[in-house]
Amino acid sequence: MKKNIAIISSLLFLSVHLIGQEMRLMTYNIKYDNTNDTVNNWNDRKTSMVDLIAHYNPQIFGTQEAMHHQTTYLDNSLTNYSYIGVGRDDGKQKGEYSAIHYDHSRFKVLKSNTFWLSETPAKISVGWDASMERICTYGLFQDSKTHRKFYVFNTHFDHRGTKARVESAKLIYKMITKINSDNVPVILMGDLNLRPDQEPIQFLKSKLEDGKYSAKSLFYGPTGTFNGFNQDMLLDRRIDYILTKGFTVQSYVHIDDRMENNKHISDHLPVLITLD
Repeated sequence: MKKNIAIISSLLFLSVHLIGQEMRLMTYNIKYDNTNDTVNNWNDRKTSMVDLIAHYNPQIFGTQEAMHHQTTYLDNSLTNYSYIGVGRDDGKQKGEYSAIHYDHSRFKVLKSNTFWLSETPAKISVGWDASMERICTYGLFQDSKTHRKFYVFNTHFDHRGTKARVESAKLIYKMITKINSDNVPVILMGDLNLRPDQEPIQFLKSKLEDGKYSAKSLFYGPTGTFNGFNQDMLLDRRIDYILTKGFTVQSYVHIDDRMENNKHISDHLPVLITLD
């Protein structure tokens, strides 16, 4: 890991002592296990990924592109976590998950489900002009420390379908409004495959708060979150987000920690938010 671990750790240490009941969440596109990835193979990255997550110790983290065996690897390696989620191809274990992992010693899942980003969200389906099935997994959590409830939604928008991304943003907010009938706090996280200035992001930011800009402390890290496994890339392409409603955001960080050989752990950077 790089030296910026010490800087971020200091920020987290301060937040813990200042807030008391703080909560850290992370979103992380971990890159699916593509057997053709000889240079950036999952087996060469997975241990460093577990170490990174364990170091920053988010109480909840959402992943994108995780196949079933990758999801269970994280679950088995990080023993204080459980997870909710299904594979997008069959609603069971086939295809990529948008799983939500949570510290089961602190949080209880009161209900959870997954819907498809399409015209028929209750069915396994491909929506609009999307290239493949896309999903959103959500859970209603209760904090054992405060007994307060909140929702977490985790998703991965299509990378090709322009209309699909526009409609997915509208659908997710519609579902949030429908599901969250008690109006408890909400977190939306994921790889949205959109830059901040694009229409669907602007729509979501009109309904929810972008944690990067609502945080009390200064944002830390590269501007962007996509690195493409290129060690020399200028990291200015932001496509991964955590948006909130009903929380006070203390800090928002893009984590550019790498392996000892300076390779990226995934082709995306993890995003870490601290909430009060």
